[in-house]
Amino acid sequence: MLGNHSGPELQTWHSSWVWQRWGLEIADRRYAHGITVRAPSSVEIALNRPCSSFSARAGVDGLSLLTDGKVRFSVYADGQRLWRSGPLGHDDPAAAVSVPLTGRKAVRLVVEQVGQGRMPALASWGDAVISCR
Repeated sequence: MLGNHSGPELQTWHSSWVWQRWGLEIADRRYAHGITVRAPSSVEIALNRPCSSFSARAGVDGLSLLTDGKVRFSVYADGQRLWRSGPLGHDDPAAAVSVPLTGRKAVRLVVEQVGQGRMPALASWGDAVISCR
């Protein structure tokens, strides 16, 4: 676990590989920050304090230039799915994510492969923000 338990923290033993990035790109649009994962993946975040929302722009990362696969993004809180994207490929614009987290204790960001792409895809959650008090 990263942090001092006073705010949102990545649960490393419950999560896939995560790359925290600055200046990532989705469909030729740059985002100031975010996280990148390899599809499929699951990233668990303990909130550790009252939080009100999670927002991001989700899509196939620009580093996956040669991928022919598609992915689907989902956001879960305390085991309940709150949001799910449609299938997204390399040239698709990022999907806007905005989910309420009031009263929740944990968030899980999930990326699933859709179909049978021959090349792996990197998936990014651009400008990802968890708003807390």
